[in-house]
Amino acid sequence: MLRYRLLLTLWLISDLVLFIKVYALAYFLRVGFLFSTDFSFPKYISIVALSAPFWVIILMTTRTFALTRRQTSLKNFAYIVFSSVTAAALFSLAYYFIYGLFFSRMLLAMAIALSIICGWIWHVIYSIMFRSVLRTDPPVFPTLILGDTRESEKLIEILTAQKNPLKPVAVLDGKGSKKEEMHGVPVLGKLNKLEEVLKKYKITHLIQCSDLEQSINLLSACRKREITYMLLPSVLGIVERDERVEKLEGQSVVCVDSTSKWNWFFR
Repeated sequence: MLRYRLLLTLWLISDLVLFIKVYALAYFLRVGFLFSTDFSFPKYISIVALSAPFWVIILMTTRTFALTRRQTSLKNFAYIVFSSVTAAALFSLAYYFIYGLFFSRMLLAMAIALSIICGWIWHVIYSIMFRSVLRTDPPVFPTLILGDTRESEKLIEILTAQKNPLKPVAVLDGKGSKKEEMHGVPVLGKLNKLEEVLKKYKITHLIQCSDLEQSINLLSACRKREITYMLLPSVLGIVERDERVEKLEGQSVVCVDSTSKWNWFFR
């Protein structure tokens, strides 16, 4: 866990530095590689430094640094765009209210574009290293898979291929399995070995892929050991692959919506 916290802290700090650097680059690209007497660089960069933490905070509120977030996804790119534009607006307001001056709109546009492009590229690069280090043995987030099914086998394959931070280290099945392994992950037997496996492998995440009737027992075991419990929708018979978790007056519900994807903006 220390490894994860250290990497996350470095990620946040690197984003602060990146924001300041891209705004400094935008300044020099706009005025030339010199310090303009008409547009003071020290004043400019001081407001950039003041705005940088807000950029990171906005990214945090959109869960851009979430453990399972795919940095290459279009949704994540949209969040970075939103954060960059919002941070630029805050920067503009801060500069105006402190110095009472406006500055180049072209410079601001360049700064926004650079923060979006460089921010996204950096997040993709860092996430590759982030995931690789977290999966290095011993993994930071050893994960137990419950169930020998096509869905569980596909899940293990995807987690391995994408180098997800949640690294499957063992498989258990309620009725037992004749397989010895699934994509390199050992199949260790039935659920009677649950406590032993949780303790031996220091499991941090448990993903249930079958045996719905065991949900209460599994959830109880996870709560007892402070393990994150996850449930594949296929266990509930939901196989449409467009399901999501929503809030209904503060209550969590699983929602399956077959309407147009454009309705995502109004959900």
